Amino acid sequence: MAHKTVAEVVVDTLQSAGVKHCWGVPGDTLNYVTDAIRRSGIEWVHVRHEEAGGFAAGAEALLSGNLTACAGSCGPGSLHFINGLFEAHRNRAPVVLIASQITNEEYGFDFPQEVDFESIYRSCSVFCSEIRSPGQARRKTAMAAQAALAKRGVAVLILPVDISQAAAPDEPAFAVHLGAPVLRPNDAELDRVAEILNAGRKVAIYGGSGCQGAHDEIVALAERLKAPIAHTSRAKDFLEYDNPFNVGMTGMLGTAGGYHTLKNCDTLLLLGCDFAWRQFYPDKARIIQVDIDPSHLGRRHPVEVGVVGNIKDTAAALLQRLAPRTEQAFLDDCLARHDKAVAALDKRATPTEGGKIHPQYLASLIDRHAATDAIFTADAGSPTVWLLRHIKANGKRRTLISLTHGTMANAMPEALGAKVAFPDRQVISLSGDGGLAMLLGDLLTAIQEKIPIKIALFNNSSLGFVELEMKVEGLLDAYTNLVNPDFARVAEAIGFHARRVERASDLEAAVQDWLAQPGPALLDVVTSRMELVMPPFIGAQQVFGTALYSAKALLDGRAGDVWDLVTENL
Repeated sequence: MAHKTVAEVVVDTLQSAGVKHCWGVPGDTLNYVTDAIRRSGIEWVHVRHEEAGGFAAGAEALLSGNLTACAGSCGPGSLHFINGLFEAHRNRAPVVLIASQITNEEYGFDFPQEVDFESIYRSCSVFCSEIRSPGQARRKTAMAAQAALAKRGVAVLILPVDISQAAAPDEPAFAVHLGAPVLRPNDAELDRVAEILNAGRKVAIYGGSGCQGAHDEIVALAERLKAPIAHTSRAKDFLEYDNPFNVGMTGMLGTAGGYHTLKNCDTLLLLGCDFAWRQFYPDKARIIQVDIDPSHLGRRHPVEVGVVGNIKDTAAALLQRLAPRTEQAFLDDCLARHDKAVAALDKRATPTEGGKIHPQYLASLIDRHAATDAIFTADAGSPTVWLLRHIKANGKRRTLISLTHGTMANAMPEALGAKVAFPDRQVISLSGDGGLAMLLGDLLTAIQEKIPIKIALFNNSSLGFVELEMKVEGLLDAYTNLVNPDFARVAEAIGFHARRVERASDLEAAVQDWLAQPGPALLDVVTSRMELVMPPFIGAQQVFGTALYSAKALLDGRAGDVWDLVTENL
């Protein structure tokens, strides 16, 4: 009986671990792997740039929870995945990369396309190792899959081409094993946490992505404590909906309700939250942190008590230890501020008399007409802000943005991954013109692979968020201008249904028509370039910086820009 090749063993093991799709570009040293995939139950998704494949695989893995694969040829092929896989790793998405390598005989002699993948990928992976002999194939592949799923991150399998085509010996049936243990602090720790919470007068909860699956338990905690609940951007899907205690986000992308809550509480309960911006934590409050990762405890801001636990299990165990309270003046104040902040944001999400299109208006129309279980992605920068502020969570929708890694060009390829993972759900990419142009070639992937994503292009002919950052720092904006094509015509030539919209009065009908298209569709919307992203708190430094920009712009002959900035925002 003929033995399987190492490539076949690797593919079989990954399929047994739950891999359904492999994203990549075929190439020489990968040929035995792609041939094995062709004869397996795994579907190959052919992208035009490996970075897009990394983004797509990460989105599929994060949203589905399933291990997802990508694969590249030696040298540049597998190297191109790096940014997409950095994003996947920082999002804690279980992805495995098969990085094919030149033949062992030539490695170490500066052979063409030789790259030391292990040194490069070690910083963005939970597992990175080379299959050094045919006898290692099944065991090492199972280890990679187990690490990606258990540690929630990227695993990299380096596979030399001579090993991939070799016959694999019989090995024990190594396989992937996953558990779901109950994990909470011990009774003494829970008692200590409860003691602090019961003593607080103005208690607040701040939830992060670790709150997934714990919505009801956290709302019950807030009810018992009469505590407002603020959340990070990554917890939007899990805490914003059906939550009478929700006060929104804090941070530069947040609103006044969330900002006020955290800065004015006297006791703060951090749940599955690793929010990085230290200036938005309270100055004097007693802080308790619960996280499943012990290394996260106290690394952003000093905490009085830090305990390890799954948020759902910990919240359930903590609830019975808390004394019910009736006083809710702090809660009512925070909720009122949140309502006022939301109303102020909604005023910008309207059509203008002059016909210019506020990007908030585009986002609000998409929110209004999108499916109740739609999946949204957004490019880093202002599209992320409009998604967070104007796309409503309802317990069924999912949103995916890049804040931990903060990369451009993520939205469209992540939409490809989301749609492949959930073919029966509407998937919408909120793309910036800079981000879409960066990986424009992978619009072809949507056509070739028949992936009917919907792309809303926020087209302001600039790197808008970078431009805003410069103005706030008192600098003249430089090198942020984009000379764009008519993206609708470009997309139409590729095979998309596409339309360009330049006036607010035409937008709602265009959004409805775009979402109703059965195949890939792009809506190129010319939005106001001078729209400001207003932070929850405007400090003296920001006021001074913007005023300094205005003075410099006037001296530089840009009076029209200053006038537009003032009239469009004030």
